[in-house]
Amino acid sequence: MASGHSMDISVNFDFQELKNAVDQTTREATNRFDLKDAGIELNLTEESLKITAKADIQIESVFGILTKKLSGRNLSTKILDRGKIEEIGGMRVRQEMTLIKVLDKENAKLIAKLVKENFDKAKANIQGDTVRVSSKSINDLQAVQQLLSSDPSVEVPLSFGNYK
Repeated sequence: MASGHSMDISVNFDFQELKNAVDQTTREATNRFDLKDAGIELNLTEESLKITAKADIQIESVFGILTKKLSGRNLSTKILDRGKIEEIGGMRVRQEMTLIKVLDKENAKLIAKLVKENFDKAKANIQGDTVRVSSKSINDLQAVQQLLSSDPSVEVPLSFGNYK
């Protein structure tokens, strides 16, 4: 039996599920009575999602629909880093949302700090774009996962895997 256990914490989501959620949002927004003539456009690329409409409130409505579709597909809204709503001319506005695909250094340090502060027997090592947490007890790893999932200071969607 192994003397210790470990898990990797990273940022990972299914892009196809995001694409399906955006398609469903587009269909619902074009058929909804209050958004029908708003000229709603959703443009998803590998790096970002852009929502274009005639007014700020319409973008907020579309984002509300998108939030429901993401949660229905077990995706976190934290994968979207929302930018400011900007006027683009022609009486239209656009909001660009960057997709968060990797765990950056600041968030990795935050995760390591949270583990160190809250768990004496668990150790966190930053390894590129993942954080490996190791402990002698698997219960500690489960507690770390629960803490990080519920902590509001962690603003990225975390994926837990590679349990050993």
